[in-house]
Amino acid sequence: MQYLLLIYQNEAENAARPEAEMAATTAEYGTFTQGIIQSGHFKGGERLRPSAMATTVRVRNGKTLTTDGPFAEAREQLGGYYMVEAKDLDEASAIAARIPGARTGAIEVRPIWPVM
Repeated sequence: MQYLLLIYQNEAENAARPEAEMAATTAEYGTFTQGIIQSGHFKGGERLRPSAMATTVRVRNGKTLTTDGPFAEAREQLGGYYMVEAKDLDEASAIAARIPGARTGAIEVRPIWPVM
């Protein structure tokens, strides 16, 4: 089964972290990613640009409305994701617990609902 591991972090806190700490975390992410690629769990993933660069789209009464920024104010913002293959929720959760961002933010583990 496939799971989406959504990585939530506080963007302001991340921006305030020392450059050396950010470099170390980036290296940890590289090691983690290579590990799940080698284990066969990795199906995809990307880091996202800051939420200030987002655009929210709504359609109301047939009209498309766009708003700069995220959908809602939140303490933590979606910063990236991994799509993984896991035998069950327990295995997906164990993979999520190894994501470096789990130590300072939150990882949402969500099963994928196959289209076909």
